[in-house]
Amino acid sequence: MLKPLRIGKHIAKYPLIQGGMGVRISGGSLAGHVARCGGVGLVAAAGIALNSSYFRGSNYLQAEPEAFKAELRKAYEIAPDGVIGVNVMVALADFETLVKAAIDGGAKVIVCGAGLPLTLPGLTSHAPDVALVPIVSSLRAAQLIIKKWEKGYNRLPDAIVVEDPDTAGGHLGEKIEQIGTGDYDQYGTIRAIKAFIAAEFGREIPVIAAGGIWDRADVMHALAEGADGVQMASRFVPTVECDADDAFKQAYLECRKEDIGLIMSPAGLPGRAIIGNQEAIVGYDQDNATLCANACLKKCSYKESGERFCIVSALDRAQRGDVETGLVFCGTNAWKAERITTVQHVFDELFGEMAAEEAA
Repeated sequence: MLKPLRIGKHIAKYPLIQGGMGVRISGGSLAGHVARCGGVGLVAAAGIALNSSYFRGSNYLQAEPEAFKAELRKAYEIAPDGVIGVNVMVALADFETLVKAAIDGGAKVIVCGAGLPLTLPGLTSHAPDVALVPIVSSLRAAQLIIKKWEKGYNRLPDAIVVEDPDTAGGHLGEKIEQIGTGDYDQYGTIRAIKAFIAAEFGREIPVIAAGGIWDRADVMHALAEGADGVQMASRFVPTVECDADDAFKQAYLECRKEDIGLIMSPAGLPGRAIIGNQEAIVGYDQDNATLCANACLKKCSYKESGERFCIVSALDRAQRGDVETGLVFCGTNAWKAERITTVQHVFDELFGEMAAEEAA
């Protein structure tokens, strides 16, 4: 039976969260249309200032919160009553500022990964209706967050996203040598987290499967394995409403399965992307080095020593359409993209038959 997804006080018609894709891949347009179709739409905070009217070239950190709120306004213009939230990476230098901006901008849900958001309830204590959702890959990380939040803030997460590092795109929260070994059990982790919460607190909290979700069969498998919903990102890139340039979307259509692999980000985390142009990415930033112009991350080898490349600039170039020297993040199933479609079509494919069965 298809159930709505309740996250705190907010209810989405369908059990789907659109994954946050940074540097304006999931901006106000994509988030708004996902929310309008009945999912949870997320505006990603990372690099949101770039390619915005607020950025003047040297005011990155000042432009970030204003650009963030502008994208939330755009999303709400599309889906005034939708469940619209944000993804804010813990690794961002302006993490606290962007959490505040998200609340000021009306975000209903705050999803946080790329680090453990141990202080998030304190940052949002003035907005108790905003749902808080950490991303983890292990029971241990979930237990650490839950215990810290309960002891320090008398609050539990409103949902938890369990990301599969073997399939998810973008930055991944595991050591690179641990990815792809076949040892990771995503749904075992989901069931263990649910059992821990039930045993310790007598509560049920939605636990969401993220990574490798592409079609209806993937959604049904996740729900059958105990997940309360799915988080899907790459599937929404080749849509009209995605905020990326058409060349970025075309890169998904043209890539092969073997073109997708792991890189080591200057952020100190592995990431999954369309590989093959790493020399061009590094060469561009080395040839045009200004070292770190934006200081977007708390930890970054490019900022600290000029090593490798500027992650936010590489992602920004790709978002604008330069996929030759830009970095195109994606999940393992991006090669399955065959055409540019619409967000509504994706929802119809994923949930159309299930919704019809519910209505019958």
